[in-house]
Amino acid sequence: MNLLVIFILPVIIVGITAYGLVKRVKIYEEFVVGAKDGFEIAVRIIPYLVAILFAIGMFRASGAMDWMILGLKPVLGFFGFPAEVLPMAIIRPLTGSGSVGVMADMIATYGEDSIFVKMAGTMFGSTETTFYVIAVYFGAVGVRKTKYAVQAGIAADITGAIMAVVVCYWLFS
Repeated sequence: MNLLVIFILPVIIVGITAYGLVKRVKIYEEFVVGAKDGFEIAVRIIPYLVAILFAIGMFRASGAMDWMILGLKPVLGFFGFPAEVLPMAIIRPLTGSGSVGVMADMIATYGEDSIFVKMAGTMFGSTETTFYVIAVYFGAVGVRKTKYAVQAGIAADITGAIMAVVVCYWLFS
């Protein structure tokens, strides 16, 4: 198995190159065209990325998240959802790097063996950066009607967050 892991990527690269040579594709030229298209897409999605990062920064810096956690703590406690992991549940659908920052802050606050950190880590792995993905990928191809994709993504994120808490309670309590 370890040997397979070591050689899988080189085999894929060589295989694709060999397939292109057999089909008489100008591999380097096609690669350059693809890289140019990728750069153009990156330039097109920059405004979406700036907007989402700005909104997240303002939300955290304004203290709105702290107020929201304080207000939701009794309701969440009733359902057994610890308010301490709410920042991860909120930030994760928005940005991956922001959720890494939340995770680092939680580790510094509660310690790496804390049940809250385990819940947040499980939540990190079982949810998606839904709004980031929608902004980047839908923005890259020009899709404007994202209603159902957003609804499905949010439903999946909520399910992932709840199940992260349930599973961590089950495994670590």
